[in-house]
Amino acid sequence: MGTARWFALGSLLALARLLEGRLVGEEEAGFGECDKFFYAGTPPAGLATESHVKICQRAEGAERFATLYSTRDRIPVYSAFRAPRPAPGGAEQRWLVEPQIDDPNSNLEEAINEAEAITSVNSLGSKQALNTDYLDSDYQRGQLYPFSLSSDLQVATFTLTNSAPMTQSFQERWYVNLHSLMDRALTPQCGSGEDLYILTGTVPSDYRVKDKVAVPEFVWLAACCAVPGGGWAMGFVKHTRDSDIIEDVMVKDLQKLLPFNPQLFQNNCGETEQDTEKMKKILEVVNQVQDEERMVQSQKTSSPPSSTRSKRSALLPPEASEGSSSFLGKLMGFIATPFIKLFQLIYYLVVAILKNVVYLLWCVTKQVINGIESCLYRLGSATISYFVAIGEELVSIPWKVLKVVAKVIRAILRILCCLLKAVCRVLSIPVRVLVDVATFPVYTMGAIPIVCKDIALGLGGTVSLLFDTAFGTLGGLFQVVFSVCKRIGYKVTFDNSGEL
Repeated sequence: MGTARWFALGSLLALARLLEGRLVGEEEAGFGECDKFFYAGTPPAGLATESHVKICQRAEGAERFATLYSTRDRIPVYSAFRAPRPAPGGAEQRWLVEPQIDDPNSNLEEAINEAEAITSVNSLGSKQALNTDYLDSDYQRGQLYPFSLSSDLQVATFTLTNSAPMTQSFQERWYVNLHSLMDRALTPQCGSGEDLYILTGTVPSDYRVKDKVAVPEFVWLAACCAVPGGGWAMGFVKHTRDSDIIEDVMVKDLQKLLPFNPQLFQNNCGETEQDTEKMKKILEVVNQVQDEERMVQSQKTSSPPSSTRSKRSALLPPEASEGSSSFLGKLMGFIATPFIKLFQLIYYLVVAILKNVVYLLWCVTKQVINGIESCLYRLGSATISYFVAIGEELVSIPWKVLKVVAKVIRAILRILCCLLKAVCRVLSIPVRVLVDVATFPVYTMGAIPIVCKDIALGLGGTVSLLFDTAFGTLGGLFQVVFSVCKRIGYKVTFDNSGEL
């Protein structure tokens, strides 16, 4: 009986399981006992959110693989497993549900059938997909970890937490791709496969089955080989469109395609020590797988060959076996086989020619459309630039007008200042004249006494000079006379005043 372990916190039951060592709390980054399915025991970083729950898928008391499940999209984000080996036989197809996703308080520790869970699980289907969600739809329950890759107790893979909606054709091609990659490329280049770590996941689209279960936009696979000295890491992407083939990508590029840009493997699976030669060999095989898928798609008919049908039926979930054909049918088939082969050959040639013609027309149309888009883009860019420039100019016009008005006002003020200065200078001449004329009588009347005084002083000085001259002359004459008289005997005396 397959079991699945769902990790949560906050209930007494969770506490009890934690004591048993079976539950991992949110504070722990790993999946507990299922950490061994991840490289270096470390799950991918950056993918876990509040709507994701961690499930350790168990069967018969042993861990089989790990799953990160989205309760919002109701599909797995990824499943992790190791060393896939083809199953020896068929498995009973019994799709199971996980009780503890919808009812955290449930005491059921094993995944059970949906019919049994209806009466024992509260709010069944509120957070996970059910078998009824796939009824009357165009989608199958596609396993991320296919039952055909599990070597033991395949019933553990038949859980709806390991499944996502896939069309039948896409499911067939996805399983064929997985087996081809595992058997021919990945496992042979990783020793015995014991050190091979596999992650298979989905990226949900906006479309949902019955408005509940998200249909994947594409599925992906990441492989990490941890062989010492010869490890490698590879990624693969396959879109759910029928015409797309599987694509090989580097793990770093794959991480960029996923939501939240996670890190799938710790240290990128020992990136510095990876063996490039093994990766080249893997890519060669991948190219062969891609060519085979292209050939199958080009040769696809409404009735595939029996060998292809048997190969696909071995990979799909087991169905009832077909009845044996009668002897007459075999005989008719033997006779009609050459004609059928000839018809198929002609059909393949016509289809190939038409496909190449359509591809050529598509390339020409694509080039024409690209040219038109480029012209329209350039025209649009030029138009936008023109209108932007015009808008900038229109926006700048008021500012420029204000600047011009300010300059005009400034010039007018300067002119007025110059005019006022000139008027002042012109008016200053008659004012001075008037002042001088007005002050002339004052200055004149004030100068008369001074002039009179000067005249009086001049006349006094003149009279004094005349007297001094006269007396000096007379004194000289008397001196002469006195000298003469002295000589002739007459004595004449004069006093100091000059009198006799």
